[in-house]
Amino acid sequence: MSYVQKFYISDTHFGHEASIGFCQRPFSSVREMDEFMVDAWNSTVKSTDIVYHLGDFSFGGAAHAKSIFRRLNGRKVLILGNHDIDRDGSALPHLNELDWDIAPTPALQVSDGGERLYLSHYAHRVWPSSNRGGYHFYGHTHGREPHLGLSRDVGVDLEDVAFTPRTFHHLKAALPGLQTYRDAI
Repeated sequence: MSYVQKFYISDTHFGHEASIGFCQRPFSSVREMDEFMVDAWNSTVKSTDIVYHLGDFSFGGAAHAKSIFRRLNGRKVLILGNHDIDRDGSALPHLNELDWDIAPTPALQVSDGGERLYLSHYAHRVWPSSNRGGYHFYGHTHGREPHLGLSRDVGVDLEDVAFTPRTFHHLKAALPGLQTYRDAI
């Protein structure tokens, strides 16, 4: 069996034309944006890898979401974002039908390289194991909220994410609180 690498990303908004202007994305059309992100994903992620998508996967309807999903390499886990749920907070039916590695969920605790990691679409001030050196990755803010301690936005709009799934090692390198936390223990 191949080595499985873990990746993280959020707020792709596949098919969401308004995200181009709202997030100041450098694309002239949804098609260009979607194709760029699919190519970036597939040039990084192997079929055996796993990608934790921290919400707002798509906004282009059921057929578009299914088409994009089938084209993306790797096993995929969806942490539900505000654009992934219906009025009662349940995952949109067409997203539930996709072949996620586990059922879409509002939050998830995982470990990566021996480090604890709490995944949510939303930024939390505290999270499970935050007082014990656990990390927190989130989306939703599109880079408008600064990283805090051992937590950070992993949305595609951030410069170091650049529309591409990134590893834990890559993402934690940008955390300003990492050295401060290490010095305190």
